[in-house]
Order: sequence, then structure tokens, then C-alpha cells
Amino acid sequence: MDDALRDRLGAGKYLLLTSYRKNGTPVATPVWVVRDGDALGVWTAADSWKVKRIRARGDVLVGPCDMRGNPTGDQVPATAEICDAATTARYRQLIARKYGLMGRLTLLGSRLRRGVDGTVGIRVTS
Repeated sequence: MDDALRDRLGAGKYLLLTSYRKNGTPVATPVWVVRDGDALGVWTAADSWKVKRIRARGDVLVGPCDMRGNPTGDQVPATAEICDAATTARYRQLIARKYGLMGRLTLLGSRLRRGVDGTVGIRVTS
């Protein structure tokens, strides 16, 4: 993933993150995305299926999409990894900044429902 593509995906509102089941079946999920240096950052529930799939197999496809997950551009191969607590906290701050009031309300609802440890960051690199 070159810098121009990373900038475009990081600036978009949604990212289509496609992870793979054990049998190789792709599962695409639209997620909020932030730019984190030379990577893209995603924030999600720690017990979500996408987290389980990424722990088992880190190769993913990423591309732009709308809020319903309909692709709006090409998907490119990438590598995803589950982040530590410090990186997850940084992704929360970046999401709050990028998505404004809606982002802050979503983060608050998640913290009340799941607690701070109920969510994780996913770092996506090429």
C-alpha cells in the first residue's frame, strides 16, 4: 500500500476490512478508520469475530466503502494485527478527533457498555 493510497483510505469515513475464516471464506466489514503514521488504525469490540479471525490469520484486504459496506474502490492486500492497550487508547483519541460528536458518543457508549478493556485497536499495514 503506497502513501497516496494510505492517505486516501485514512481520510475516508469508512474502510472495508475483509478478513478470512479458517476455511478461507472472506468476510467484509465496514469500519471507521484513522491514519496512524505509516499505518491505518481501526477500533472495534474485543470479542468481535473480526478480531478472532485476524488473530488466526493476519492477511486482509482493505478498500474504501460506504457506511453499508458497499465498495467504492479497489481492495488491496494488507496485514492486520491486534494492538496493545496504549495503541488502542491512541486510536480512541484519533477516532474522537476525526468523527467529532458522533465518535465521542460512540466511544462513551462503548466504554459504559463494555468497559475500557472491551475494545481493541487493529493496526493495518501493507
